[in-house]
This record gives sequence, C-alpha cells and structure tokens, in this order.
Amino acid sequence: MTSKYMALPQGMNESQFDAAIARFQAALGADNVMIDGDLVRPYNKVMMAVPSEEHTPSAVVTATTVEQVQEVVKICNEFKVPVWTISTGRNFGYGSAAPVQRGQVVLDLRKMNKIIHVDPELCTALVEPGVTYQQLYDYLEENNIPLMLSFSAPSAIAGPLGNTMDRGVGYTPYGEHFLMQCGMEVVLANGDVLRTGMGSVKGDKAWQVFKWGYGPTLDGMFTQSNYGICTKMGFWLMPKPPVFKPFEIQFPEDSDISEIVEFIRPLRIAQVIPNSVVIAGVLWEAATCNTRRSDYTTAPGATPDAILKQIQKDKGLGAWNVYAALYGTPEQVEVNFNIVQGALKQLGKGRLITQEEAGETQPFKYRSQLMSGVPNLQEFGLYNWRGGGGSMWFAPVSQARGSECDKQKSLAKKILNKHGLDYVGEFIVGWRDMHHVIDVLYDRSNPEETQRANACFNELLDEFEKEGYAVYRVNTAFQERVAQSYGTVKRNVERTLKRALDPNGILAPGKCGIDI
Repeated sequence: MTSKYMALPQGMNESQFDAAIARFQAALGADNVMIDGDLVRPYNKVMMAVPSEEHTPSAVVTATTVEQVQEVVKICNEFKVPVWTISTGRNFGYGSAAPVQRGQVVLDLRKMNKIIHVDPELCTALVEPGVTYQQLYDYLEENNIPLMLSFSAPSAIAGPLGNTMDRGVGYTPYGEHFLMQCGMEVVLANGDVLRTGMGSVKGDKAWQVFKWGYGPTLDGMFTQSNYGICTKMGFWLMPKPPVFKPFEIQFPEDSDISEIVEFIRPLRIAQVIPNSVVIAGVLWEAATCNTRRSDYTTAPGATPDAILKQIQKDKGLGAWNVYAALYGTPEQVEVNFNIVQGALKQLGKGRLITQEEAGETQPFKYRSQLMSGVPNLQEFGLYNWRGGGGSMWFAPVSQARGSECDKQKSLAKKILNKHGLDYVGEFIVGWRDMHHVIDVLYDRSNPEETQRANACFNELLDEFEKEGYAVYRVNTAFQERVAQSYGTVKRNVERTLKRALDPNGILAPGKCGIDI
C-alpha cells in the first residue's frame, strides 16, 4: 500500500498521522502544512554518505508567530509527533536541513523573519529565526547604520540565530558568535515561553546588553541541543572601524604549519590581530575559486602532491594561506601592522600581500569581505572540486600550538588519502584554540566512493579520539557517535535535562545524541 506521506513518524500509523496533520492544518492553515512529495523532497536533500531515506521528513510545517510555534508544540505533545526545527540556513557540511531521524516533522521558521530592533548606539540587534545575514546587512546599509556583521562562509543565505544556536564561528573580532549572543526567547516543550538573561523581568530594557541576568545562566543549554525552540535572539554588533586593513601571508611549504601557528598565536592572544585568523590549505582556496580536480587529473584516488604543487603555482597560492585584518584608527592600524611585519620578519618566511597588491582578485576578495562583514556565497565553489554533491565537515578542536596543528593535519591527510580522498582544510584561530575544519568532499553519485567516504569519516572520528581530539560540531548522521566521545556523565546529565523539560521527547529527538 502506497502512503500519501514520504515517511511516517516512528510508532505512528497513517490514520494516526492523518489526525495530527488535520490539527496542524487547523492551527496553521493548509498552505503552511506540506505533505506532498514535491514540497517535502527539498527538505530531504543530504550531502552525507548515508542513504537520504534515513533522514526523510514525514511533513513540513511553517509558522509565522510565537503563538503558532506554541500550537505546534501542543499538537506534537498530544500526538507524540517528533519535530525538527530549522530556519534559514541549509546546514551544508553538517547534514543539510533534513531531520536527524526518519519521519520527523520539519518545523520551518523562515517566515518568522522580522528584524525586531537594532540599536545603533549600544550596537545590539534582536531578530527572529528567519532573518538572514543578507537581509540584516541590507537593513544596516539602507538605514545607514555603521555596524558590522560577523558570519560564517558562505553567508548570504544563513542567519545569525541558526548559526549561533549551532555555535558557528565567523571571521571578524566578533567571530565567536555565541560569546556575542545576548538574550534568547525560547518556546519550551510544554509551550511555555522562556526569556533568558534579563528578558524575564517585565519592562526591563537590558535584555540585549547584559547576558547573565540572575541565577543560573541558561542560554548555553539551548545551543546544540533539543531543549527548546528559539524564536528570538539578541546579539552584539561591531561598530565599523575608521580603517579596515585586510592582509594575506602565503607560505610555500606544507610543513610550515607549525611555525605559522607559533607566529600567529601571540598576536591573537595579545589582540594585535583581533579577528579570527584563517590558515587555509591550497585545495581549500583553489576550490573556492572553482578549480576542479578534473582540470588536472581524472585518476581515481587522492590527488598526488606533485599536482597540489602545480595547482599552487598555477593559481598563485601558498601551501598555506593566512588571512587576517586590522581594525581601528589610522594610528592603531599603523602600529599593529608594524608589529605584525616585525614578527613576520623575525619568522623569516612568508609573503605578505595587502589589499593594494591583491585588488579584486580571488580568493583575497571574498576573504576580505568575510573579515569586513559583507555577505557572499563564494565558498560554495568547494563543491566543484570533485563534484557529485558529497560533503561532510570534520571539525576537531585543538590548542593553538604549532605541534598540535601539524599533528592533526598529518593525521587527517593520512586517513583521507588512505580512502582515496583529498585533504581540503583550514584552521580558524581563536584566542587560544584552533577550529580545524576539513571538508570531506566526495562524489555522492558514485556508490563506491560514497562507501569510502563513510568509512573515512568513521576512521577520522576514531583515530582523532584516540589522540584526545574531539569535534565541536558534526553532521546529523554522526551526532550519536560524537556524543559518545564526550563520556557517560555528560550524556546522563543531558538526558536528565531532556526528561525534565521534554518528557514526551517531541523536540528533535536524537539531535546531538540527546534523547530521553
């Protein structure tokens, strides 16, 4: 018997789900409840090396108000329907918009897209889930508000609420996005609306300026979790500086990574370089500029080092390409640039490139845009390297030490090459940490290569864990596996919270490995 639904929630038959759908339609309107395959299928697209059927939604519902979100939660509790919430982004590299488990109803909040408030003097914003970085950027530009955004890449279609809730990072001095978040409104599983920080105090005006409030600080527990649905979020924006000076330093050898990190770390900790510095490998930069592997070879397996060197030469890249920027008054920028130049001279290697030399050339241009808060989609070029629509981001964290980064890079390349895949990676330098982001690119239309990619990702997780490295974020197919890396005590606490806040387990069961 063929069902009208692409999938059904676990434990439900079609007639039971029919009743739930009727309630959704009554609460939201028929146009906001999608069950037809042509409408649901876009939410089923995945780039992970697993069958898309494992992540097929049963339906998609859209809400436009907090009250409608409360109605959705009420219906889900009544019928024990699991709901997977998304907003504007596609979550590329981390599982796409598809739910973590087959049969979950997708709650799409993109229609909740109000920029509620921007304060030009206190440099704060309050937005709904559907607000994109491009929308907010246009609002600031149209209203001549001299504030700067920080976002991930590619950025135009992503949004500040969703990216922050997954603890994404950006490339400006405000690049640690959760650190800059201030105040959330969250619909809990029982339908209650919680405002974190100062937001629970009637008439209080400090919601977007004082994060902590009184008592336990709760904001963090709603990030990378399934304890509530965030419907508003406040955050801080950086004033546009009088001078913005982006620069690049190219290093010719793969083995330079250790010295690069030792050169950068003291400048970052001292805030001489205030933004999140990127150390991008040659293939990352070449691919973002639409270089295809087939331009150089069609041989199966990993790309030989000799070809990597040829790409480096042809595209005018380094084996490692460091991007950073200085912000402030002319006097501040001049002093700090002299410090950077002095440290580079002491290092004795690396080619310094400024805006004046680079001009409008890529990838310098898009990197400069990221560091100055101008949205773009340039980094989608990564997916053209091998083609075939396969992408899984592997993102281990380490100390900002040269020896650690060299070890991680060597281990990652060894495992990727073993499975016939390429190391396409970059390091993002925090104040004291490294986000090591590796895009495991493969041809998803090739079953054999897909199988290899899956085995490769499993081995990356296993081998890095043996060395004491864990990822800070992962695609939905591997969230349960990664949760295991963090141990039983943490998982037991998470489950205790889940049972207390969501006894019916309706909110995104399985997200980040959290279930009742």
